[in-house]
Amino acid sequence: MDNIKNLILSFLLTLFIIFIGTTGYVLIEHWNILDALDMTVITLTTVGYGEVHDVSKMGRIFTIFLVFFGFGFIIYVAGAVVQFMVEGRIRAILGRKILDRKINRLKNHYIVCGYGRIGRVLCKRLIIEPIDLVVVESNEDLVPVMEEDNVLYVFGDAADETNLLKAGIKRAKGLVAVLATDADNVFLVLTARQISPDLNIIARAGREESKSKLLAAGANTVESPYDKGAISMAQRIIRPTVTSFLDFAFAHKRKDIQMEEIPVSASSNLVNIMLKDSGIRQNYNLILIAIKKPDGSMLFNPSFETTIQPDDTVIAVGENENLNKLEKILNP
Repeated sequence: MDNIKNLILSFLLTLFIIFIGTTGYVLIEHWNILDALDMTVITLTTVGYGEVHDVSKMGRIFTIFLVFFGFGFIIYVAGAVVQFMVEGRIRAILGRKILDRKINRLKNHYIVCGYGRIGRVLCKRLIIEPIDLVVVESNEDLVPVMEEDNVLYVFGDAADETNLLKAGIKRAKGLVAVLATDADNVFLVLTARQISPDLNIIARAGREESKSKLLAAGANTVESPYDKGAISMAQRIIRPTVTSFLDFAFAHKRKDIQMEEIPVSASSNLVNIMLKDSGIRQNYNLILIAIKKPDGSMLFNPSFETTIQPDDTVIAVGENENLNKLEKILNP
């Protein structure tokens, strides 16, 4: 920003010097404005075309001062222009290299393809956790937005294999396809699945008939924001108190209350311990909503005699601090 201000100031001062020179020749030599301007430009740039008309003694003295002050300043302005162009280019190159180095260091991160309305909200939510992520976006207008949001990004077509490799797809834990159209998302999922067969891929579907195509292309999960929005609005009509409670507990109104899923490690001291003896409710003031078994089955509202097993996933609700404590016990 400072370089831009200096460049603008230099340009304005250059116009001021040209104005002074032109005015001086008009007043001293009584030339017309065009001849005076021509003489001023020739003098300042020292192109050597010669004098426009014979110059009086006073005019020669004025020309000496104009050359002495003006030519040096023109050189300074030219240097400022070159510096602005070179530094801007260098800054862009260095900034891209820094981004690339940060991306190359990531492992088990998520790649978000598309930084539109849904992609941006998704990234902001993931950053809070925090979860490492890289955005792939082809809209040049969104580059300043991504830089302002301080997210790592790769500029280019998300369906291009080269850009996905730059984003570290072979080291990534998952990919989220939230491009503008379902056709783009299908092609992206196909490309990503070919590069990384074991990658967890979540895709957005705008239309119901696109869900099967995205699943066939290789997506693990397909979500429709329109379906989710319609269900949410229906719940607000049918069960307004419940939805208000969920908003209060899990939305931004209560940042200290979260719902978390915690994997159970075989090395945990709570393995093979009944919930009534685990102390989770008493020691951590947490509510256990469900336990997900390794086969994918879900045990909702587990009884106090339920035993915690290795590779289970405990879904609990409570304050962040207590959830972190429980995670250290279940997954040391």
